[in-house]
Amino acid sequence: MAPRLKEKYLKEIVPGLKDKFQYKSIMQVPKIEKICINKGLGAAVADKKIIDVGIEEITTISGQKAVPTKSKKDISNFKLRSGQAIGVRVTLRGDRMYEFMDRLMNVALPRVRDFKGVNDKGFDGRGNYTLGVKEQIIFPEISIDKVTKINGMDITFVTNAQTDEESYELLKAFGMPFVNKN
Repeated sequence: MAPRLKEKYLKEIVPGLKDKFQYKSIMQVPKIEKICINKGLGAAVADKKIIDVGIEEITTISGQKAVPTKSKKDISNFKLRSGQAIGVRVTLRGDRMYEFMDRLMNVALPRVRDFKGVNDKGFDGRGNYTLGVKEQIIFPEISIDKVTKINGMDITFVTNAQTDEESYELLKAFGMPFVNKN
């Protein structure tokens, strides 16, 4: 069975955006190509186990095996060697991407304390949107009892939209809870 948001995209979002932006073909309608989740763990320089915990958390949240990110160069002030693991990342595509997006928008984000919506200033000028999450415990898959340290993460929605406006409308149509502009 196809994910709920994938069906919504094909049945509702594509026709709606095609009419709004007057595209000649449905192939011009922007779509989300992938979601990248990145978690920087600078404290892993001192303790190697932090990377393993980070990989386990991101794998649990995303449903796909996360990989460690390695430093590119030596920085003596931070006691950092090149090739040392300093973060965790995962890239979601296809059905897993839609499933994660559904859980993020409908379960995780509403659990944020004093949540009023996500900022609409996270666009990069090329149609991609990055959202920062301050704590990983907003995801119901993470057991609060097992968490030793609260870490944030960046979630990037990579679209093939030409402008930020197209990307904004696409994410809004999916149900991204942007802050209301007053």
